[in-house]
Amino acid sequence: MNVLSIQSHVAYGHVGNASAVFPMQRLGVEVWPVHTVQFSNHTGYGAWRGPVFDAAMIREVVEGIGERGVLPTCDAVLSGYMGSAEIGAAILEAVGAVRAANRQALYCCDPVIGDVEEGVYVRPGIEAFLRERAVPDADILTPNQFELGRLTGLPNSTLAEAGAAIAALQARGPRVVLVTSALCADTPSDRIDLLAGTEGRLFRVRTPRLAIAVNGAGDCIAALFLVHYARTGSAEAALGAAAASVYGLLKRTAEAGSREILTVAAQEEYVNPSVRFPVEVV
Repeated sequence: MNVLSIQSHVAYGHVGNASAVFPMQRLGVEVWPVHTVQFSNHTGYGAWRGPVFDAAMIREVVEGIGERGVLPTCDAVLSGYMGSAEIGAAILEAVGAVRAANRQALYCCDPVIGDVEEGVYVRPGIEAFLRERAVPDADILTPNQFELGRLTGLPNSTLAEAGAAIAALQARGPRVVLVTSALCADTPSDRIDLLAGTEGRLFRVRTPRLAIAVNGAGDCIAALFLVHYARTGSAEAALGAAAASVYGLLKRTAEAGSREILTVAAQEEYVNPSVRFPVEVV
């Protein structure tokens, strides 16, 4: 399996491609990473160095990959933090080129906009681009609960509301919508939910809620979900596998008291999760 992964990258720590690439490789996937930014560290530290790349650079790198004649062997494109709407346009051009070469290729879009704690933290124009152009083009969409609301304009504080918002996104194009973290009215205070909607069905995995706040977990779960979905064709199976791996990763990180997720140290969780959770139809 070959995946073209276009998203941010940091030299120190694990967000963006630095969080998504290695877990996919550990699962035996050949990954072609293209970076939208090259930062020293993630922005949660409050200070960082490094450039945001422009759309021309993204196009040039993807064109070079295409010149190797390998796009027909590309099984999926994964995108995350974009940096600008112009970069988003270049990403969709890459998706188009891959689909032209391989009609079965999937596009998984992690629509990075923000979260409950920080609000919207992307540059102006990115949110509208995601809503109007990326969502209709995606096969798989992986928002968090905050992003689910921003993309739909719908409430999602109850399971029924979240299910309706997921269905609204699916009606615009994606065959699968994964909500990577959801706290609904019926979610116990010591638990957190992951939801996946597809073909009129809604699946839920409920895991313990860990006392941890780290960056990059969403990037990792989007990558894992994509790989498992591409291999099985089952949103239910992909949800169960990805949730188990990310829970194990975060549990190891919490136990270590690390500010950065233990992407490498906890790598066995990707292939053999230490704990698995039931997948419910809700």
